[in-house]
Amino acid sequence: MEDRTAHVEASGFTDHVLVCTTDRDGKHACCGEAKADDVLDAVKEWLRDRGVFWSSVHVAETSCLGLCSESGTAVAIQPRGRWYAGVTPSEVSDLLEAEFGSDADRLGVGPTVK
Repeated sequence: MEDRTAHVEASGFTDHVLVCTTDRDGKHACCGEAKADDVLDAVKEWLRDRGVFWSSVHVAETSCLGLCSESGTAVAIQPRGRWYAGVTPSEVSDLLEAEFGSDADRLGVGPTVK
């Protein structure tokens, strides 16, 4: 095992956006059936448009975040401790702007107050 904490911090990483893309058969809702791939693509596009994708902000596809909804996808933003359910592709821009600022100028500032 190698502790890479110092390397990650030195690279300027401040935030992590986790997007659930779980797709499973069963009677319960799952993000994979609620346009999770489109939400993931919208997150990446918003960050790329602001020049912060894979620099200050890392994006990860995850398994279940425990916020299942038929209406959209689960998204968590860390280390801010922010958790969202039912996120649709059309809501990604507003969500990320509220968290990071319109130009992604509020990265690494800690949790937003809601």
